[in-house]
Amino acid sequence: MESCGRGNVQICAGSRSIHAEFGRHALVMTNETRLIRILSVDDHPLLRSGIAALIGTQPDMRMVGEASNGNEAVQLHRQLNPDVTLMDLQMPDMSGLDAIISIRSEQPSARFIVLTTYAGDVLAQRALKAGAQAYVLKSLVRTEILNTIRVVYAGEKQVQADVAAEIAKHTAHALLTAREVEVLKLVASGYANKAISAHLDINEETTKTHLKNIFAKLGARDRTHAVSLGLKRGIILL
Repeated sequence: MESCGRGNVQICAGSRSIHAEFGRHALVMTNETRLIRILSVDDHPLLRSGIAALIGTQPDMRMVGEASNGNEAVQLHRQLNPDVTLMDLQMPDMSGLDAIISIRSEQPSARFIVLTTYAGDVLAQRALKAGAQAYVLKSLVRTEILNTIRVVYAGEKQVQADVAAEIAKHTAHALLTAREVEVLKLVASGYANKAISAHLDINEETTKTHLKNIFAKLGARDRTHAVSLGLKRGIILL
């Protein structure tokens, strides 16, 4: 089966692709009721192509559409009503998390598998809380995605062992406050304490206190280590 070609939004039908206008009805095929119909959402065409190639080898699956950002995902999901959606989290225009929330507000039974680079416990919890049934690292897509699709289609949830371990490891740890997350994001963007204070309209001593609390909660040695841990755990995204 061919992957969907490049373009903003596409509907795939068998070995051919057709561009979809948002107002057009979803393509219906007579044998599609026996297949797991999949929508792939990621801003990297090569990843989408690789996933489409994998799915194309499976007799019980069909890639019915592809989108490159959250806004396209919401509109195409509404149009196609797929059985399972593969959703990247970090995308332009609208994040995967926001897209999941938007889609589930219209269709609470929608099933999602989150694809991400990070095994972060906070990011995983956000995704699962938003309504995702599974969380798969992109580095393990080739070996994990097909089985995960079948598990989610069957109505079950699945979280990879290393992600579950991260969640369990940090469950008892204090989470950063909203203000501390803001400070950590600014540190990650290269802001010095004085610039952080000006940006958040707080005094420099308060900024230092926030940083001290961040280091203690994350077990970080310094600013660089705090940013690294924040990214790994999914507390902040770049």
